[in-house]
Amino acid sequence: MARVASRSEQYVTEFERFARTQGGSTPSWLGVLRQGAIESFGNTGFPTTRDEEWRFTSVAPITETTFARAQNGFDRAAAALSRHDIAYVGLDRVSAAELVFVNGRLAPSLSRTEGLTGSVLVRDLQSMLSSRPGALEPFLSRAIEYQDQAFAALNTAFLADGAVVWMPANAVLETPIHLVFISSPEASPTVSHPRVLIVAEENSQARVVETYAGPRGQVYFTNGVTDIFVGPAAMLDHYKIQQESAASFHVARIQARLRRGSQFTSHSLSFGGALVRNDVAAVMEDEGADCTLNGLYLADGHRLVDNHTTIDHARAHCTSHEIYKGILADRARAVFNGKIVVRADAQKTDAKQTNKALLLSDDALINSKPQLEIFANDVKCTHGAAVGQLDDDAIFYLRARGIALDEARAMLIHAFASDILNRVRIDPLRAQLEEELTEGLRLKA
Repeated sequence: MARVASRSEQYVTEFERFARTQGGSTPSWLGVLRQGAIESFGNTGFPTTRDEEWRFTSVAPITETTFARAQNGFDRAAAALSRHDIAYVGLDRVSAAELVFVNGRLAPSLSRTEGLTGSVLVRDLQSMLSSRPGALEPFLSRAIEYQDQAFAALNTAFLADGAVVWMPANAVLETPIHLVFISSPEASPTVSHPRVLIVAEENSQARVVETYAGPRGQVYFTNGVTDIFVGPAAMLDHYKIQQESAASFHVARIQARLRRGSQFTSHSLSFGGALVRNDVAAVMEDEGADCTLNGLYLADGHRLVDNHTTIDHARAHCTSHEIYKGILADRARAVFNGKIVVRADAQKTDAKQTNKALLLSDDALINSKPQLEIFANDVKCTHGAAVGQLDDDAIFYLRARGIALDEARAMLIHAFASDILNRVRIDPLRAQLEEELTEGLRLKA
């Protein structure tokens, strides 16, 4: 505990240096927001396994590593990259805009926005804070309740750059918006705190893809937060692709707020990282909202992937659908904690949750905890969880038809994962994820 406290103090000290570099350019409300966040973090420190929400996930590998703030080496890291270097994560040919961030800061030479139409706004957060801080205040000031979210508090304390996607009322984008976050550490491990704000006003429609990546074998820490506001009758299809270095750490939180008649779909796909924690929380603030959460993760070696989701039915006549699937090999571990809350005023709620995990070895392990908290009496809520290994009979069936063992296993694993991949509505992205999955099928049982 003393060691964790010591590491927390280092971040508090780093914040003091960071705050001094911001000077008089910081809006007063942002200064107050940052200060409140670092005070919250200083009071609670990093979570431990004594905390209920973290009892299966130790963050000791993060707290015991000294990370330098990645922005310090931004210029050199950005200059060393070209669009060819990031082609493997790009949707250049099909996206309306692609913003690329290196170590948490926008790299203009790698970004493009010429495909945008009308008054759709896709810009970096830093320039928006300089030119239109008043427009951001109502959203950033209330987005994350960081009091019980240590990593979100840390992100808010160091809030400086990231992406803003703003869909005006009635705007419809046929092609997706792509936000790419590349970590490029130098001699020592680095940390970045990217922030994304997505605002979809009334009757707007958009698809937004967030991709997180970095060089293989490198140790770094990505601590991200995404704030999403879906206006009345708006439709937002959101994808988060995590393909970080297998030696890296990735902690991220997505907070979505849904208004009347809106539709929000989240696709969380994790293929990398030594320690990964994904928090997804959606609140349906008005009647008639619809929320869908899809998730797929792969892990081998000694890697850990922790998915915590919360769907809060705060009003009546809302629906939610959730399905998460995991594939684990070697001594990999996973955590799934899915909570559905139905408030007293949320009559006529319809909520479904499913969690399935495929274990490719006897040493792989998952802790699955579905939760239902229901305070209304006229609802329809179901949940189910299943953990198992490959079906021996199915393997025998395929081998009896001349299919090699490795190929038979790969076919069954692919079939297990395809239920999630087939929900991806962007064809080139789905093809890219299929390639990632094929690579992941080299996991050894």
